[in-house]
Amino acid sequence: MKNVPMRLLVIEDEVRLLRNLAKALREEGYAVDTSADGEEGLYKAQNNAYDAVVLDVMLPKLDGWQILERLRKTQTTPILMLTARDTPADRVRGLDGGADDYLVKPFDLSELFARLRALIRRAAARPAPKIVLGDVAIDTRARSVAVGGQAVALTATEYAILEYLALQQGKVVSRTELFDHVFDERADSLSNLLDVHVYNIRRKLARPLIATRRGHGYCIEN
Repeated sequence: MKNVPMRLLVIEDEVRLLRNLAKALREEGYAVDTSADGEEGLYKAQNNAYDAVVLDVMLPKLDGWQILERLRKTQTTPILMLTARDTPADRVRGLDGGADDYLVKPFDLSELFARLRALIRRAAARPAPKIVLGDVAIDTRARSVAVGGQAVALTATEYAILEYLALQQGKVVSRTELFDHVFDERADSLSNLLDVHVYNIRRKLARPLIATRRGHGYCIEN
């Protein structure tokens, strides 16, 4: 998973576990937002686009069951529930309530990673495993890019930007939309970070694939 910076939200009130999860997931290449209480977690989940949510059951202010119920009224974002309670009744309650998966504490990080990858794959519903733009081929399953049959090494962020624009060919994607899709809340949206990554993509592809629409954003023409 080293080259796909999907955006995750982790809602967990155990501070050490939250910090360790966020660190481990970022090392796996994810962009990670965090919250240590239910109210803040619900607000973030409702006001940001995430590829998956990791949700603890026992939380202050709003518990995981309440968050799950509210989120499922408006969105289908994959939700992985975390709990220290391993009873059939709890598992059934979570799955029947709309959770996509259920993981009991303590757990192995490799299992968490595998479950998240599976959830995101199922939810992605990409229109095609490969996107071809002239002699540029984007393999959305392998998360790889080739130009003229030769592999091009993109960073995690560069790949995410290119794929997002490619999936919306012909549409001008605003800087704000693109920034929110690729980066987590720690990044400064007023910086030139996005411009630098787009410049690097153009340089590596050696193709004028990404067009800039001044005052509007970026696009890949049909």
